[in-house]
Amino acid sequence: MLGRALGVLESFTDASPELALADIVAATGLPPATAHRFVAELVEWGALERVGRGRYRIGMRLWRIGALAPHARNLREAALPPMQDLAAATGHVVHLVVLDGHRALFVERLAGQHDTTVRSRVGRDMPLHASGPGKVLLAHSPSRLVDEVLARGLPRLAPGTITDAGQLRDALDDIRRTGYCLSREEMTEGTASVAAPIRDAEGRVVASLAVVVPVTAALPPFLPAVQMAAAAASRRMSRRAD
Repeated sequence: MLGRALGVLESFTDASPELALADIVAATGLPPATAHRFVAELVEWGALERVGRGRYRIGMRLWRIGALAPHARNLREAALPPMQDLAAATGHVVHLVVLDGHRALFVERLAGQHDTTVRSRVGRDMPLHASGPGKVLLAHSPSRLVDEVLARGLPRLAPGTITDAGQLRDALDDIRRTGYCLSREEMTEGTASVAAPIRDAEGRVVASLAVVVPVTAALPPFLPAVQMAAAAASRRMSRRAD
């Protein structure tokens, strides 16, 4: 019963944040009557809410419970002040990204003063190979995960997306060697990013911090500010652990 209810919740995705009952039936394979009963119970509890007639979306009660997850909450609280400083200093969008299985997950985004088109939003995920912060996380992941990501394929999202396995491995080696990633048009055409890792008290990479700028911008001038912000977030993570 619990597994089926969770399956109903998992049918909602970034691409399909609102679903009709027929969509839920198609996504879960449940009989219509069973799906209707689960949806009604989830609405009553607050995990789902009705949107108009016959459509549903994730409810606020589920979001409130998810916000209590200690790792994400501690990370966000540690990284937010340095992110705010970075956004103010650069005037551009700042991202906080974590590893989520074989994907990279946006857990925080601060808007900049400059109008730069980005595809990100909090709660959205993306392929690890197709962005600067995603590659930072992949570079510091176990080799097993890298092999699994390569085996799943490297789809092209933008003109600069790395789609060759050997080229991606070389890029990950460079990130581990230099401690940062400069990325151009890998996830979104017309944008570039500078990303650096955030580490916990044991030195493990737990997130990546990035600033997103127009592709025409020179990236090296942004690097010191990004590295300082990532280092500040790392120090705050260590103090919270203490």
